[in-house]
Amino acid sequence: MSPDKLVRMANQIATFFRSKPHDEGVVGVAEHISNFWEPRMRAQLFDALAKGGEGLDPLVLEAADRIRPVRENA
Repeated sequence: MSPDKLVRMANQIATFFRSKPHDEGVVGVAEHISNFWEPRMRAQLFDALAKGGEGLDPLVLEAADRIRPVRENA
């Protein structure tokens, strides 16, 4: 998936959860990405975050540490 599309999708999730109280929004973003994004997508997101997270919504950046990591050989 293109990096731009991945960022756009993550930001759409953040936009949805922005209507919730802040802490609930952070958890919601992390849980949604962890539960519904396949490992390859999460790996691409972690790669984008490692490169500085350019273009990602602040709510996604804050949720990053709560997103389920991608296990090797899984």
